[in-house]
This record gives sequence, C-alpha cells and structure tokens, in this order.
Amino acid sequence: MLDKTGIAKRIAQEVQDGYYVNLGIGIPTLVANYVRDDIQVEFQSENGVLGMGPFPFEGEEDADIINAGKQTITTLPGASFFDSALSFSMIRGQHVDLTILGAMEVAENGDIANWKIPGRMVKGMGGAMDLVSSAENIIVAMMHTNKHGDSKLLKQCSLPLTGVGCVKKIVTNLAVLEVTEQGFKLLERAPGVSVEHIQEATEGKLIVVGNIPEMKI
Repeated sequence: MLDKTGIAKRIAQEVQDGYYVNLGIGIPTLVANYVRDDIQVEFQSENGVLGMGPFPFEGEEDADIINAGKQTITTLPGASFFDSALSFSMIRGQHVDLTILGAMEVAENGDIANWKIPGRMVKGMGGAMDLVSSAENIIVAMMHTNKHGDSKLLKQCSLPLTGVGCVKKIVTNLAVLEVTEQGFKLLERAPGVSVEHIQEATEGKLIVVGNIPEMKI
C-alpha cells in the first residue's frame, strides 16, 4: 500500500518530456519533486506561475513565491510570473498537456467531484472547473477510500460534480486504474495489495484482465 509520497512518485512516471503540467492542491503538488532529471517539464500553477520546481528546503522559503495551494515553492531558470487572466488563457486554450488533480470522488464513467462537501464552507471552486473542462489528459491522485473505509471510486458521485466524463486515469494508495467506457480498468496494484483487496475497496465496476502487475516505484 502506498502513502501520499508513493502516489506522487507513481504519477511522476506519467509525465513525459516536453509536457506542460498543471498540479492541483494536495498530493499532486508532490509530483514536481519526483519527475526524472533527464526530461524537460514545465509545471504551471493557475495563480500565475510557469516553471515551478521542487519544494524549497527548510530555511530557504520565499513567502512571495507560492503555488495555488499557498505553499511555498521554488522556480527553475526561465520561470515566469503573470496574472490570472493569462494563466487561465493557457488553461482554457488547452495549452496544458497534463492536469493532475486530487478528488473526493470519481465515478466509473470519469465524473469527478473535488471542490465541495455540502454543509461545509468553501471559498469557491477555484480553477478546478476550468481545468477539467479544458484538459484532455486528467490524472487523479487520491486515497482509494475515505477515513470511514468507504470507497471513493463509485458507480455515481454523490457530491457536487466538478466535471463530467473527464478523468482518464486514477492513482490511489491501492492501484492504478484507467477509466473506460465499461468502468475502472485495473492496470497495476500497489506493492503488497491483492486484487481482491482492490475489488472490495471499489464500489464502481472494476475490470480485471489477466495477471495484474505490482507498481514499480
């Protein structure tokens, strides 16, 4: 079973040379720490940064350089800063190759709910709706179940939707899954996790074909 760092390391393997990548709040922000050194990747944050690097070491933080989650970050040579209008022009203009988001729920048809729990106060949706409506390649980073042990990979989302039929792949603490027209297709399982465990933790339809390999982290 993976922790949050393990999920980020596995998703980092999906990042390809030349990609422009948007990292959502939470687990996705860790991905920048684990991308291969031999490829060139530009990380974009919707608060107006292009060229984010790994998180800074303790004592080297600059409070003026933050990501969309208000975490201090580093920037790489050639990084640029700009206003929200230009940032969302990049997103809405489909200039981002890969979007990595967290989620509270994902449905077997690729619907995503990641911005609001009814009854709880939120500041707003932020850039989530723009990201999921504009991106063609969306990977979700999430825990497979909630703190009560209930599945977060569902037949149908119960929370307010952020986007419809948009998620392509999901990496959880238990598995890597692809969203298909038939449901969640199991691609890989976390080290030490059985297919039966994943089946029990998945409410939506799970497709298992052949021998499922363990992830290589």
